Amino acid sequence: MPNEATRQRVDPQTLDTTPRRRPEWIRVRAPSGETYEWLQKLMRQKALHTVCEEAACPNMGECWGAGTATFLMMGDVCTRTCGFCDIKHGRPSALDFLEPERVAQAVKAMNLQHAVITSVNRDDRRDGGAPIFAMVIRRIREIHPGCSIEVLIPDFKGSAEALRIVMEARPEILNHNVETVPRLFKLVQPQDRYEWARATLSNAKAMDPDVLTKSGIMVGLGETMDEVKAVMEDLRSWGVDILTIGQYLQPSRHHLPIARYYTPEEFAELKAFGLAIGFKWVESGPLVRSSYHAAEQVRALSVVHRKLYGSPLPT
Repeated sequence: MPNEATRQRVDPQTLDTTPRRRPEWIRVRAPSGETYEWLQKLMRQKALHTVCEEAACPNMGECWGAGTATFLMMGDVCTRTCGFCDIKHGRPSALDFLEPERVAQAVKAMNLQHAVITSVNRDDRRDGGAPIFAMVIRRIREIHPGCSIEVLIPDFKGSAEALRIVMEARPEILNHNVETVPRLFKLVQPQDRYEWARATLSNAKAMDPDVLTKSGIMVGLGETMDEVKAVMEDLRSWGVDILTIGQYLQPSRHHLPIARYYTPEEFAELKAFGLAIGFKWVESGPLVRSSYHAAEQVRALSVVHRKLYGSPLPT
């Protein structure tokens, strides 16, 4: 667990807001192509949102071009004000209980082998919107059997009751991103708590050891390599199986500044460290995001899919 030195607060007034030129190894292609345009049209027709668009993901062109997307449920307005995120925040509208059906139909229309589902934070609800996650998991299983499902959930403020609603629907992967190191938590995500992340991930593994648990870290916000490695060790102690590590990229000048860019060699060092301490899979690179190569991860590792369907995922 982090010591007192790692818990000290960061004064936002001390941040260096000078724009930093992107190094040559960070290149983002503008999304385009026939499959991308078809997916964009499908999302609009079904009144769906994707985190790819809302969070300005640098891999959107690659992933959408390959026919995959991460669905964003429960609206496009978040109740939290994280300093790194480009999703709108404020007071969200009421939950749409028909949304799981539309998401499931989109997954079927896309003929996905692996679906990734996430949401905004819904702190306006005691259950954090957990029933919506359970509904979409079960509906995808009904109309598109064989498709594996990954859910990237909020922390539900550490609620075991809300988490259990999701876990009982048995996703193949239960993902919650810790995002940053404890020392920067209140700066980067002021309404979150490190202990809520710990409760979410450790309780998920305790509730169902067969479900793969996953988390992600952004680097470049002012943390040190030692702090990143300490968080990685925490995540392993909580039973996390899969880890993603990527470079923080400032969505706009109104968001937290980039403290520095990590080199490809540093990302390789973090991957090697993660595998050495026992993660089953580590994605580590400048443009890695939480859902990057998610289908490959579950195809290689999932026990849940074998138990549900009696066979491994199709290749």
